[in-house]
Amino acid sequence: MSDVTNAGGTALSRVLSEYAHKEPDKKRNEMGRDEFLKLLVAQLENQDPTNPQENGEFVAQLAQFSSLEESQKLTAGFDKFATAFQSTQTLQATSLVGRPVHVKSDFTMLDASNAVSVLAEMDAPMASASLSVYSSSGELVDSFELGPQSSGRNEFIWTGHKANGERFPPGLYSFSVTGSMGGEATSVPIYLSANVNSVTIEPGGSLKLNLAAIGPTSLSEVIQIN
Repeated sequence: MSDVTNAGGTALSRVLSEYAHKEPDKKRNEMGRDEFLKLLVAQLENQDPTNPQENGEFVAQLAQFSSLEESQKLTAGFDKFATAFQSTQTLQATSLVGRPVHVKSDFTMLDASNAVSVLAEMDAPMASASLSVYSSSGELVDSFELGPQSSGRNEFIWTGHKANGERFPPGLYSFSVTGSMGGEATSVPIYLSANVNSVTIEPGGSLKLNLAAIGPTSLSEVIQIN
């Protein structure tokens, strides 16, 4: 009986050795279908004739191998999809360079020619609302009465010009929008436009938009692209 066992071990060892010493024409750290079938045939040819393996065991081995193979294919397909999605997202992000986007912030940059778009998030209708603009030192430099406002996201444009037509100097400005609800004043969340200066690809593939004055900002924080 020991001869049969030895023969089986030798046959299996021979197949394993053949698999291990093949030329690396593909990923040798993965056992393919051909290698698995060779091992299975060697197992069948060299099993103990007085105590043969049940057919169900071979079927179970085949089923396990097929399941593993499909799982590997699924993983490889997902990896390809993730790579393609990341490439597409990178191309989309780089196309934003030089364009303004809206992010949640109460300050942004006014340059020599641009206007600033202010998106105010109204949770409910406002009887009245007002927009205030402050310099980098905190001085109030401009303000507007906006009148009654409906609920939702409302846009206001600050041109960057004074009442006499003269332009405010380029620089950092902060904004606030307040509204009146039931006779009480309330601060309104705002999103400001900011120019995309460049895009940074972080380790791991995540993207950061480098916004003028605001700095690195995740692409997911952008709510509107102009």
